[in-house]
Amino acid sequence: MRLRKRELQTVWLKHRKVTSDDEGNDVITYSEDPKKLQMNVQSAGGQVMAQIYGESLPYVKTCKYQGDQLKVGQNEKDGICMYVSKDKEPDYEIVAIQPFSTHLNITLKKRGVSNGS
Repeated sequence: MRLRKRELQTVWLKHRKVTSDDEGNDVITYSEDPKKLQMNVQSAGGQVMAQIYGESLPYVKTCKYQGDQLKVGQNEKDGICMYVSKDKEPDYEIVAIQPFSTHLNITLKKRGVSNGS
């Protein structure tokens, strides 16, 4: 299956970096060199997603991605700039990456929204 070009949305991937401050607390920052990705982005829905995310379901997106910029087990927790400029802090975080036959299914959650379940 090939993803249709007209259904793809441009988003920007920013890799997550975890450093420590003077008191030993984790400080999360994102890379300064965002990578351009083309994804099919849709709002999440369905009974299973509603059970998992509860009231925060409106802030969850499911995406389909074909390419080599994202890897299973490597890019979870990285940031995605979807509705903000690539120069800003990411507005979404990668929650899960699941391989499918010809593409990856990516679950994104809006940053700063707690799980309502």
